[in-house]
Amino acid sequence: MRLLFWAGFWTFLIDQISKYLVVHLLGLRTLEVIKVFPPYLEFRMAWNRGVNFGLFSGFDMRWVLVCVAVVISAFVLYWLRREGGSRWAFIAGGLLVGGAMGNVIDRVLYGAVADFLNMSCCGIANPYAFNVADVAIFIGAIGLALFTGTKSKNKAT
Repeated sequence: MRLLFWAGFWTFLIDQISKYLVVHLLGLRTLEVIKVFPPYLEFRMAWNRGVNFGLFSGFDMRWVLVCVAVVISAFVLYWLRREGGSRWAFIAGGLLVGGAMGNVIDRVLYGAVADFLNMSCCGIANPYAFNVADVAIFIGAIGLALFTGTKSKNKAT
C-alpha cells in the first residue's frame, strides 16, 4: 500500500504543480493559448465542467462528479488493500487515485477541471485539451486492467 500512496501522492503533486505553473504563472487563464511546439504541443485553456471531452458540460455535474471520483478512488484503495496485487497494480492504482484527486481539487476550487494540454499532428487539429491527471487516470485504469485479476504470490507493500 505504501507504493500506491507514493504513486498517488506524486501524481497528485505533479498534476497540481503543472496546473498552477501553466494556468497561473504563465497566464494561460488570460492568454488562452500558448504555442509551445506548434502544431504538436500547445497549451490551450479549457475549463471542463463535464466528463471526458466535455460530455454533459451543459448540466451542473460538479458535485456528482466529485462524489463519483471519491467513491471510485475509495473502491480502488479498498480493492487493492483487500486483494493485493503486483508492484505494477499498486502503481496503477496510485496513478488513478492521484489523478482523480487532482481533478477533484479543481472541481472544488474552480467549479471545473483545468485542462491545458493540446496535441495535434499530421494535419489533424485536435479540438480537445487534457491535463496530467487525465493521463494518469487513463494509464492507471489500463494498468489496473492489465495487472490485476489474479492474486499475486508476492504482494507489494
